[in-house]
Amino acid sequence: MPDGSRSQSGRAGGGGITPVLRETLHDRVYAELRRSLVHGVFVSGQMLRIQDLAEKLNTSTMPVREALARLISEQALEALPNRSVRVPVITREKLDDLARARVLIEGEVTARAMDRLGPGDFARLKDLTRSCEAAFTVRNEDNIRRATELNHAFHDHIYRAAGSPVLQPMIESLWLQSGPYVHAAAFLHDETSDPAGTHHHWELIKALENGDRKGAVTALTRDITRAFSLLRNKLDAEEADARTRQHG
Repeated sequence: MPDGSRSQSGRAGGGGITPVLRETLHDRVYAELRRSLVHGVFVSGQMLRIQDLAEKLNTSTMPVREALARLISEQALEALPNRSVRVPVITREKLDDLARARVLIEGEVTARAMDRLGPGDFARLKDLTRSCEAAFTVRNEDNIRRATELNHAFHDHIYRAAGSPVLQPMIESLWLQSGPYVHAAAFLHDETSDPAGTHHHWELIKALENGDRKGAVTALTRDITRAFSLLRNKLDAEEADARTRQHG
């Protein structure tokens, strides 16, 4: 049974985009941009300029250009007709598609992980949840990003326990595409007076400790769909406001 010593993916609380060393430069540039997308450093609809990224990463433009091409092929970024690159804008169709895929795949992996999680793992999951709650006590860009990273670390710890070399890359791809959306949803809580949402994490931990597969999948589903529902409601409100202005 695991002792909970698995290292968490990414760097919880690291914040921002950081320079990379020149060893294995192309892979490191790609990994840093990928991490930044997952953790919400780049926001939905943001235009990405190769020269700006190269300067922030302290590298030449070539590895940045290649990394962006890889991320476009993974649907994490999109190429525009004028050869610009941007983070995909939020649409209802994409929200629904990502939510369905994440619930399906992550629910299966969570159920598989249950028998491989032990006391050390549960202690780690509780620590991550408390840290996430602490980050949400003061809402600013740095804390929201830290909470996003901690949330990813929480789920990643569970998924890696399942030990599925087939499903794990699928999950990573879904989180790569979801990162800017999840980050955007975190800023809606102030507008809706919604709590931080970590109660779903506590429900998930309790179900995992009790060996309750159905309860674990239910808690996970609520956790995933909550962020997407906040964004969907935001889109609905914006569309309603636009119609009002049009007919006003």
